[in-house]
Amino acid sequence: MKASDQRESLRVLEERVVACRKCPRLVRYREQVARTRRRAFRDEVYWGKPSPGFGDAAARLLIVGLAPAAHGGNRTGRMFTGDRSGDFLYDCLYRAGFANQPRSITRQDGLQLTDLFITAVCRCAPPANKPLPSEIRNCRPFLAGEFDLIRPRAVLALGSIALRGYLAMLKERGLIESFSPYSFGHAAEYALPGDLPRLFAAYHPSQQNTFTGRLTKPMFLAVLRRICRYLDRAESSPRALPASAPAR
Repeated sequence: MKASDQRESLRVLEERVVACRKCPRLVRYREQVARTRRRAFRDEVYWGKPSPGFGDAAARLLIVGLAPAAHGGNRTGRMFTGDRSGDFLYDCLYRAGFANQPRSITRQDGLQLTDLFITAVCRCAPPANKPLPSEIRNCRPFLAGEFDLIRPRAVLALGSIALRGYLAMLKERGLIESFSPYSFGHAAEYALPGDLPRLFAAYHPSQQNTFTGRLTKPMFLAVLRRICRYLDRAESSPRALPASAPAR
């Protein structure tokens, strides 16, 4: 597929994501949060819609998260933007050479991703950060569409729900037979059948994990650097880092 056709297909898919109202519980919750707002953001206009994936259309790495945060992605309209999880994630992505800046505050803040596309198994902020299995299934065609268009060489699942959601998409399409060989663990790595992307896993950069020390930046960076080494080997030549990014 031509790069221009790929970008147009991603744009059309993004429009489908943003217009989705398949899950009544999530629609009610995301819109209620957008109306009531948190006191710290009371003067802002919340996005209040599903958050599409974003990043480099030619990415070799696909990061799969859980869902937008109620006052993060649901407020700003971009995954991991405007919350503590995003502060942690983008600082690590910047250090590893995947982002041009270490923070993501709004959709207009100039953030650019290189060789990376970020998505999630659920596109609406769920109550208590817990989407129902049926809600994840409703989002699965969006993940499948991005997967087909991006055609990554590696996938990083953030958390066990993201891992299961990604594997469920593959199983539903007959690309794997079972989940059982691929259990979640931080820094887990799996070679999947055929030419499927190499699968990596890491703890989700939620405050529950980062504030307690269960996940630290050195731990997360170690996973990213392992992915970079794999991609470099897979392509047989190292990828060039953006000029603004620190060396790995």
